[in-house]
Amino acid sequence: MKQRWSVIGLVSVISFFSGGWLLQRGAGAGNVYQQARLFDDVLGHVSAYYVDSLGEIDLYQKATHGMLEQLEDPYSVLLTGDDYKALTEQTSGNYAGLGIQIDVRDGWITVVAPLPETPAERAGVQTGDQIIAVDGKSTKGWKNDEAVKALRGGAGSKITITVRRAGIPEPIKYPLTRARIHIKSVPAGTMFPDGIGYISLNPVSETSADELRQEISALKKKGMKSLILDLRFNPGGLLDQGVEVADLFLDNKQEIVSTRGRARGSTKQFYDDARQTWPELPIVVLVNDGSASAAEIIAGALQDHDRAVVVGSPTFGKGLVQTLFPLSEGVALKLTTARWFTPSGRTIQRTVESEEEQAELAAEEAADTVLGSPGLETSDSALRELPIFRTDAGRVVRGGGGIVPDIVMTADTLTEGEREFAKALGNNLPEYRDVLTTLALEAKNKGSITSESFSVTPAMRREVYDRLGAKGVRLSAEEIAGAGRLVDEQLGNELARYVFGRQAEFRRRAANDRQMQTALDLLRRAESPKELLGLASASPAAPASN
Repeated sequence: MKQRWSVIGLVSVISFFSGGWLLQRGAGAGNVYQQARLFDDVLGHVSAYYVDSLGEIDLYQKATHGMLEQLEDPYSVLLTGDDYKALTEQTSGNYAGLGIQIDVRDGWITVVAPLPETPAERAGVQTGDQIIAVDGKSTKGWKNDEAVKALRGGAGSKITITVRRAGIPEPIKYPLTRARIHIKSVPAGTMFPDGIGYISLNPVSETSADELRQEISALKKKGMKSLILDLRFNPGGLLDQGVEVADLFLDNKQEIVSTRGRARGSTKQFYDDARQTWPELPIVVLVNDGSASAAEIIAGALQDHDRAVVVGSPTFGKGLVQTLFPLSEGVALKLTTARWFTPSGRTIQRTVESEEEQAELAAEEAADTVLGSPGLETSDSALRELPIFRTDAGRVVRGGGGIVPDIVMTADTLTEGEREFAKALGNNLPEYRDVLTTLALEAKNKGSITSESFSVTPAMRREVYDRLGAKGVRLSAEEIAGAGRLVDEQLGNELARYVFGRQAEFRRRAANDRQMQTALDLLRRAESPKELLGLASASPAAPASN
């Protein structure tokens, strides 16, 4: 009887084992006790008579996963092993390792950048170093996940990496001690001319609000007069931190988000509990179809209270509250327990049947725009048909799932010639990336590029094509002719990264980022949050009232 009681919660997966035949015979009717008995009987028969041998432990695991699958909610899952560990690392930003951002280039693990104040940085590991061995074992042909597993380990454990560095004939060995690493969700900000500061937040983790507060204060000391807060490709994270981030920019008793659920305590409202520190600061929030969850809470709250102008493409639309229930050592249930709503009453969650459909809808809305002037875009009819809500000041915002920006505009898209070039590369994309990185490392070694304002020359572009040819990648004259701008931009970004560092790469990318340039233009013309809202409302890109 004890065994039967333990599986009462699994009755919804009876058909998983029986193929539905018992239910067709009417055996599915009855109270919960009968259902539990039925499940126990099915379990016993499958365990004893099924053609393949399946132990009861395996059957219970299949039943558990089957029940969760029947919920048709991609966010309600049982987390074990590496999946549970990965979620913990994502939400806390903490892991034990060396502090190196890596990628695979030309068949070798290559250092993209050492993180500040980590064992790797303190030892002298540099951007562009190729990690050719770990504890004497060659890394030739390793994938990213293999390298991550090898480089990470318990804090205090020892490891020796061997690197190959451009300009140094002999490999360099670094004996290192792994340490607790904290990956900041808010990297160092950037100052643009006219006192415009830029800060990226990704993801929303345990220390996001404190990190953002510190970075804004640091930029204010450098003369920041307005702010671009970039939430693009931010997948979200912790609800409480999303609330605390929004709290930084709102005033006491302003609602930030509400949750509505069935279980006791799952329906509640979250309010700002303190006056904002920077009420005079004009803010543009950048979003796209990769902005989700807690990132949408932040964007929605600031938009509904007229505290920021939101620029970009409609967001992903993940407005579900997941509660983590630890069940045993290394095992937890992540279960959807409520839905989120913005202060104006908009649901953040899209109505979809699967995560794949959700991503497709977000991508379609991101592309569902019409080029306007000057360089902005107005939303097409599909966006204009979304339900209307009102901000505190009476501005129109759109509902229907996700956050529809005040100024809807896509990121840069490829031209027809550039699409043909990408199509021609096909499975040879890794070789193309390898060529760009190799050229960047050679330029760093030679010292041939001395200024961040360098231009990619036709000769440099030709070298890309020549090296692709040497790797067996054949491109037609038409494909090459149509890819000039794209190759120049991507090679320029790679050169900036490896020769001058990540900040230089960011500045170069920003110059070619239409959404970023729109934000900069708005903030150059606005001296106050009120003026900024006026510019956004007057823009041809703002959603029209109807």
